[in-house]
Amino acid sequence: MDFKLPKLDYSNDALSPIMSEETLDLHHGKHHQTYITNLNNFIKDTDMANMSLEEVITKSSKDKSKTGIFNNASQHWNHNLFWKCMKPNGGGNIPSKLEKRITTDFGSVEQFKKDFKQAGITQFGSGWCWLSINSEGKLVVSKTANAANPLIENMKPILGCDVWEHSYYIDYRNRRPEYLDKFVDNLINWEFVESLLD
Repeated sequence: MDFKLPKLDYSNDALSPIMSEETLDLHHGKHHQTYITNLNNFIKDTDMANMSLEEVITKSSKDKSKTGIFNNASQHWNHNLFWKCMKPNGGGNIPSKLEKRITTDFGSVEQFKKDFKQAGITQFGSGWCWLSINSEGKLVVSKTANAANPLIENMKPILGCDVWEHSYYIDYRNRRPEYLDKFVDNLINWEFVESLLD
């Protein structure tokens, strides 16, 4: 199957000024599209051509000779989640079911937000910070380098934030902590994140 660029649930200017139209044009229209184009070219006429995206990620993650496939497949998956995790006028109150789980597993919403932002700030170089459900059903915060994601650690990511420079440099230059503050406080689609709990 050919993987395709997903349509956003909002216009390219809808997240402005937190995430500018220029950033979304480049990030969604160029960077994400490039990962998909590369992935389709890599898997064409191979045994992976008819696999699901998750199957491609899992299989390629275990084979060093397939690093190119893994990087592009994982970045496609990561971005699919990332776009859904945001909405215009996001942030704000967390729905009760998700808030209760966060409070149980982190002690408080404030502690979770602190841990999540810190994971993004301290990810050296390119990568992601995540909220995932681990194999015991507990919510955990983690960070990954480059294209890696928690799927390959047998976890289910429910919130991801891209901390590659192309995600924030136009709007925030080198101020990654400010970008993470704005992402958490003004962009997260908490209803979508909650929908992934089950």
